[in-house]
Amino acid sequence: MHPTTCRTKRTTVLLAGVLLALLGGCSSPTATTQAHGTNAAALPAEPERAAPAGLPGMPPVLDPKDIYAADRPNRLSAAVRGFPSRVYVPNTNSNTVSVIDPATYKVVETIQVGVQPQHVVPSWDMKTLWVNNNRGHTLTPIDPATGIAGKPVNVHDPYNLYFTPNGKYAVVMASLDRELVFRDPHTMRPLKTTPVSCYGVNHADFSADGRYFIVSCEFSGELLKVDTEKMEVVAQQKLPFDGAMPQDVKLSPDGKTFYIADMMAHGMWVLNGETFATPALLPTGKGAHGLYISRDSKVMYISNRGEGTVSVFDFAQNRLTKKWSLPGGGSPDMGGVSANGKVLWLSGRYNAEVYAIDTATGRLLARIPVGAGPHGLAVYPQPGRYSLGHTGIFR
Repeated sequence: MHPTTCRTKRTTVLLAGVLLALLGGCSSPTATTQAHGTNAAALPAEPERAAPAGLPGMPPVLDPKDIYAADRPNRLSAAVRGFPSRVYVPNTNSNTVSVIDPATYKVVETIQVGVQPQHVVPSWDMKTLWVNNNRGHTLTPIDPATGIAGKPVNVHDPYNLYFTPNGKYAVVMASLDRELVFRDPHTMRPLKTTPVSCYGVNHADFSADGRYFIVSCEFSGELLKVDTEKMEVVAQQKLPFDGAMPQDVKLSPDGKTFYIADMMAHGMWVLNGETFATPALLPTGKGAHGLYISRDSKVMYISNRGEGTVSVFDFAQNRLTKKWSLPGGGSPDMGGVSANGKVLWLSGRYNAEVYAIDTATGRLLARIPVGAGPHGLAVYPQPGRYSLGHTGIFR
């Protein structure tokens, strides 16, 4: 008997007391009784297991079913509401940041920064943009209210930058140094250095409760699981693909699944972060690289850098539903979604250009010339309460 339909196909005459108990159970959607014989009796409902406590100091999750609930269209926090809308593009080979006005699709300023800028990263409090000058061993702060760059801060090998969900630490992905360096999120003073045995730590994302994060190791084809509070690697695995090169990492809206783009496996790995079991590969396209969630949390955009396409993954259907091709080709890499959710912005890594793509149709809205080697561009400001780093992971 199904407890919510109150049906019974049994022809056996039940004892009156048992029958009443069963009928009483049918009236409640939480009843767990299943009759297997005339001696069946109602069992007490098993209490729901409480969700594990979040990382101390982390803002509470707004909606357990959607960790991106704070990222709805144009829901800008007071901290960023007055900032001009801009797209900041780090040009790795030009040592500059191109600043695009998204209203006109024009470059309105070019900022000189350090050697080999890789990503433009919003700080946890969303008040500063940090340019990761990887080979210049500095971070250049940009004030998003004015667009003015400040004095560079000395930080060794800052390939990428993240922030713990409680805002306590900045986490520098020191790719060539083979280290995760936990730093003061404001001064960038080093607080703890965690050596890693893999090669090329580059991208990451945090669990829904913030207690751990998954890191991709590009050059050795590995994944790490890191305890946020202890600042230690607690698990490590080699991806089951010869020559794997994992890239961007993103958590599903329901907080149950991590997706890891892989530019050599030409798809994304689907990982259970809790068990950290061997992930499955979902093919998306040649050179899968960046992962970006839509403003309604319904789909994820995957940039396939090696073939000039963007795949669209539907979370509810658990499958790819669309693939958009850039007219004339291109090399879509890293980026983000506009504040209103209508435009996907991606750098063209090998084409010295930036793409603006309509998220409703996949139509290319603009192809904007920038400096050489554009990489981890940041669309700013964006909705959300705080930033986890990279080109903008907001919750």
